Amino acid sequence: MSRARQNSNLAARVGRWSAAHWKTATFGWLALVLLVFAVGSQVGTKQADPNRAGPGESGRMDRVLDAGFKVPASESVLIQSRSLRVGALAFDAAVKDVVTRLEKVAAVQNVRSPLDPANAGRIAKGGHAALVEFEIRGDSTKAADKLGPILQSVTDAQRAHPGLFVGEFGGASAAKAVDTAFANDLKSAGVFSVPLTLIILVIAFGALVAAGIPLLLALTAVFATFGLAALPSHLLPIAPEAFAVVLLVGLAVGVDYSMFYLRREREERAAGRSERAALEAAAATSGRSVLISGLTVMVAMAGLFLTGDATFASFGYATMIVVAFAMVGSLTVLPALLSKLGDRVERLHVPLVGRLRRDKGEGRIWGAIVDRVLRRPLLSAVIAGGLLLAIAAPALQLRMATPGPDTFPKSLDVVKTYNRMQQAFPGKALPANVVVKAPDVNATAVRQAIGRLKRAALATGRARGPITIDTNSNHTIANITVPILGKGTDAQSNASLAALREDVLPQTVGALPNVQAGVTGLTAEWKDQKDQLRSKLPLVVAFVLLFAFALMLVAFRSIVVAIKAIVLNLLSVGAAYGVLVLVFQHGIGKGLLGFSSTAGIDPVTPLLLFVILFGLS
Repeated sequence: MSRARQNSNLAARVGRWSAAHWKTATFGWLALVLLVFAVGSQVGTKQADPNRAGPGESGRMDRVLDAGFKVPASESVLIQSRSLRVGALAFDAAVKDVVTRLEKVAAVQNVRSPLDPANAGRIAKGGHAALVEFEIRGDSTKAADKLGPILQSVTDAQRAHPGLFVGEFGGASAAKAVDTAFANDLKSAGVFSVPLTLIILVIAFGALVAAGIPLLLALTAVFATFGLAALPSHLLPIAPEAFAVVLLVGLAVGVDYSMFYLRREREERAAGRSERAALEAAAATSGRSVLISGLTVMVAMAGLFLTGDATFASFGYATMIVVAFAMVGSLTVLPALLSKLGDRVERLHVPLVGRLRRDKGEGRIWGAIVDRVLRRPLLSAVIAGGLLLAIAAPALQLRMATPGPDTFPKSLDVVKTYNRMQQAFPGKALPANVVVKAPDVNATAVRQAIGRLKRAALATGRARGPITIDTNSNHTIANITVPILGKGTDAQSNASLAALREDVLPQTVGALPNVQAGVTGLTAEWKDQKDQLRSKLPLVVAFVLLFAFALMLVAFRSIVVAIKAIVLNLLSVGAAYGVLVLVFQHGIGKGLLGFSSTAGIDPVTPLLLFVILFGLS
């Protein structure tokens, strides 16, 4: 009776059907993957605009600028020398050469030379550095696509003047450099993750056929997701980073589910069951676990929709799709292939790997560990729990740091230029922007308030000149650029931002009637995004805990199992946070991993890590 009841669950029925119709299940799966990928390719994927307005005050001001002030993307070229100054023939020749080269590029407009007396503010104190500033024609959101010939012109100028430093920095060039580096990292992740995964599977199964099946199923799930995710992207544009998450989560989940299922089937065969009985046992037990696990992961990822952030939302639906594909593939295609291959799944044995397993296929290492744990369960629980708590302890020191130029790879040319600009022109690279919207920004009261704002900002000691003002053609919006101290995301930058928002603005333009004013800029945008994530984190955690508990309770009908799962998952997540802090804040192993910044943890990481780890474990 118990066996009949066990084999009547959904996963068991799906497994039996797939085994009986292996051709339909296998070729139907391949057809589905190819179909959704073809449809997605035809529809096209709509990616999120990196320049879209974010949350908070900075988001409101960005929307004001977007609606009434079409500001082109601005870039700067830094010319610097340790020995030469502005006025020296070689230095001035380099500046004129850069100006000439930029003016020949069709996408460039409004080139401003520091040698022009009206632009004396673009010469650094001491005269060893100067800035050539210019704008990129057209929509600022399309500026990165026009950077090719501009960057080439700057590179050519550097080659023509090897005795000086010539480099470009700006919002568009920085974004393009970081996106290129990220794309290269994603390519490297794909190149290394697939063979590493195959090696792990070969060690686990000892045969190439058995190792290849989970990997191929995981890759088809990722392939299908790249196609299907294109459809919802037209309603909610997908972040470029989501594809990396899909690749890594898809491989992890797809391999994990297939390996779990396949491993159980092999153990049942080793125990003496027939091929059909072993497959049915695996479908009824491991298949059911895969179904529950997949649903749990998708519920956990759904919590990302509660952040109110478009990037997280795209992470949510993209990972939910890849988990769904991996789950369905494991429940259908895998039993279909196993029913056809039978014991031939053990073909192409790998020498020496078999020594790591016992006669019944169990792992020698983990088998030995489990034997000792079962002999002394209480002692093992205390030791393991204490070890996890010790590893989790550094998580109490977790410090969130929004990614910025000081956290980007130091090898990037834009980061080298940025660091030099910060030294020669403090605050110039990442200034704050005070936006003022009024019926007429040229009105006497508004102009006087703006004048008081400039003086008050400089009086704080956290702003530097020159403070510049741009107005739109209707004279309804003023964009006041204020160079501030700090690196953009550090404590000094946040203190400068707070001084503008809390002290300077309310006493100047913010006190005028019928005037809307606020502070934006990269520092303000990063801070507002981080504040929103912090405010939403408790809601996401509560959602995941509540629904995961409910799902465990329904699936296992045991409150003890559900509570144990929640507690152990929280302990695992805490330990993962502790390792993050040790590595990315305290710098343990940074040389081995190839990074230099230890400013803190990207606010995206703890939240994404929580939902992924909680769902998977």
